[in-house]
Amino acid sequence: MSAATSMRNRLVDGPDSLAEKYRARRWEQLQTAFPDIEDMTVVDLGGTVSSWRRAPIRPRKVIVLSFEPEGADDVDWIKSHHADACDLPAQHRDLRADLVYSNAVIEHVGGAERRQRFADTVHGLGHHHWIQTPYRYFPIEPHWLFPGFQFLPVPARVAISRRWRLVHTPNRDRQAAVDNVLSVELIGLTELRNLFPSSRIVTERAAGLVKSIIAVR
Repeated sequence: MSAATSMRNRLVDGPDSLAEKYRARRWEQLQTAFPDIEDMTVVDLGGTVSSWRRAPIRPRKVIVLSFEPEGADDVDWIKSHHADACDLPAQHRDLRADLVYSNAVIEHVGGAERRQRFADTVHGLGHHHWIQTPYRYFPIEPHWLFPGFQFLPVPARVAISRRWRLVHTPNRDRQAAVDNVLSVELIGLTELRNLFPSSRIVTERAAGLVKSIIAVR
């Protein structure tokens, strides 16, 4: 195992990684915010079946709407469907949930207009929600694990993406690197509050600094 792989495992990928500890704490926060979640129907926008299988909590029913749906035939309480959360297919527009959940997705949907449409979907699916996203102004960009990556010009980010060993999958192909860089747009507190004006904003901290932000209602 290379030193870079070992470092990434310690930070984000390994079962005992720092990121895994934050995920566990976030599940605890979710259950504290919604103590009756085991009786709820949850719609997860952009999530995965596997994350719910591993989760320490189990809602009555989970419906995952994602561009890359996973099979859930052997799990009777999880259903997974192909859907764009910014433009729900007709068969899902009447769907209603006790809780709309999304973890680290809104920064990937593609620009301010689509983020607003994502928020409109959240509001339309249910009264309660939990929408988490990495905080733009945390000094380490969470996808590339590179300091200040999100503030660099696109050509610099592309160059780093092709060479930086802590990235999950280095993009040797330049076009793939461009696509990957442009697929992530972190947001801050002002935009999250604008998208979810009636929500309580919860901050998650690391080393005293805001690491991620969560809109809760």
